[in-house]
Amino acid sequence: MKSLVVYSSQSGNTRKLAEAVYQSLPPGASLSSVDEAPDPGDYDFVALGFWLQAGQPDPKSQAYLKKLNGHARVFLFATHGANPDSEHARSAMTAAQAMADGATFAGSFDCYGEVNPKVLEKVRARPDAPAWIADADKAVGHPDSADIEHLKAALGQLLA
Repeated sequence: MKSLVVYSSQSGNTRKLAEAVYQSLPPGASLSSVDEAPDPGDYDFVALGFWLQAGQPDPKSQAYLKKLNGHARVFLFATHGANPDSEHARSAMTAAQAMADGATFAGSFDCYGEVNPKVLEKVRARPDAPAWIADADKAVGHPDSADIEHLKAALGQLLA
């Protein structure tokens, strides 16, 4: 199985998850930032990691998701300041899947990702602060080792 891990990361959170996915795959897998990612059509399995912006995958990941349309097996993973069980997180993953309409989704994983304090300050100052901001303090220190282990377990079940 020829595998590719692609990620977009502003603060390093999603890159941590991407490295864990890459290390969990059979030898010969490739790891690439979304800026340098190859055509996914040459791979049997593609894992794409992204961060959330305005409740959706970041713009670069959105563009790459569209390239996955009709792809055989796709695994999505994400980091964000919202509670992973929140409607915000669920709807973001649903939006990501819709952007790769026609892809076969093998699974997904998301977890807290620490939000840059400068971003938090700006968002908290807005009169229309989004609901996820209430959970942002819980994201400090994430993804942590437990998050990485949960990701590896999810991926292990998928690849078994």
